[in-house]
Amino acid sequence: MSDLKNQKRMAGAVLKCGVNRVWLDAERESDIEDAISRDDIRELIEDGAIMARPIKGVSRGRARALTAKRSYGHRKGAGRRKGAAGARRPGKKMWMRKIRAIRSNLREMRGDGTIDSHLYRIIYRKAAGGQFRSVAHMKAQMELISGRMN
Repeated sequence: MSDLKNQKRMAGAVLKCGVNRVWLDAERESDIEDAISRDDIRELIEDGAIMARPIKGVSRGRARALTAKRSYGHRKGAGRRKGAAGARRPGKKMWMRKIRAIRSNLREMRGDGTIDSHLYRIIYRKAAGGQFRSVAHMKAQMELISGRMN
């Protein structure tokens, strides 16, 4: 086979792809060899003697399978972990999730009249101080507090 390096390079530029994706028809080798200008290359592309191979993608199938397994707890053991628990699930994010749940619950309860604004303010400040583990814990404590107030 003759040296078609220049033709391949020009074809890559015309097709706007890399040299490795350029396909040359082996049966039309002599025509391709005679092509010395970009116009000649364009004509051969129109004839189908030169084409760009399709882009090879990387399959996400294996990655999806792993993600699915991890979603229900597999492949997450001690040997798979790098980083402390606080790095994998930061304390600040945990706090934000908890305090937002508590505060939205408090607003809801104040809105529908379950608690008055005075009790709301007391509980809100206690929540900000980190006194409650969860919404359920806050509600249990609220019953004790409201029982003492009455």
